Amino acid sequence: MTDIVDAHTAVTSLKGRRAIVTGGTTGIGRAIAVLLAAEGAKVFIGGTSPEHLQDALARIREVGEGDGMTLDLAVAGHARAFLEAGESYLGGLDIAVMNAAVAAEGLTDMSEDEVAHVVALNFTAYVMGAHAAAARLTKRGDLVLIGSMSAHVLGPGSTVYAGIKAGIAGFSEALRRELGPKGIRVALVEPGLTGSTMQEPDTPPEEQREKIADETMLRAEDIAVGVHYLLTQPGRTVVQQLTIVPRAQGGE
Repeated sequence: MTDIVDAHTAVTSLKGRRAIVTGGTTGIGRAIAVLLAAEGAKVFIGGTSPEHLQDALARIREVGEGDGMTLDLAVAGHARAFLEAGESYLGGLDIAVMNAAVAAEGLTDMSEDEVAHVVALNFTAYVMGAHAAAARLTKRGDLVLIGSMSAHVLGPGSTVYAGIKAGIAGFSEALRRELGPKGIRVALVEPGLTGSTMQEPDTPPEEQREKIADETMLRAEDIAVGVHYLLTQPGRTVVQQLTIVPRAQGGE
């Protein structure tokens, strides 16, 4: 049989790596944290609900090691506090995944306070979390930002959410250029329609399951596998942008 070793690139193991995941108690963040733990990483997650936190930690501890805390990243200083708590528990930091976000309506359908909260959580917390992570990540560390295909699918009801996600896309590309020479990789993952609590109540769980079966919606685990892929590539590479969409999802 022909030796095909040179046809493959070396895969970087996640065993022993230390990872934090914001919004790691439900949906995409939970799926990422569980998969990282299953691959041998030690994880620290954050969320707003004690019930969701305990549920996620129970699953993480079935497959690996992890802990977490509840907090509101929309509050000034909480992104840094989360990074500090994670670094303390993990004994250092190799991977930071910025994922926590909430849905939003059109600009004129939201109150001023609602807009301010969404911007604080979906954008400011990403930037401040990245700032705190950059100061703590080890060389050869990874910073992963979970964006959205909403940045490219624009409509009258997507003004706030799409604007934020487009901002994160630009921030991610510029940050890659800033942190790459310092040994830190920055990657952006943009999921299409994905089943999660964020889709409720407009799309209840049973309808989400039907859409997943019809392949018009992704499972959160599909996004986690994408994150696993980019984290395990050789250190010389950066998967700058990874788009994952349902095969049968049509135009909006």
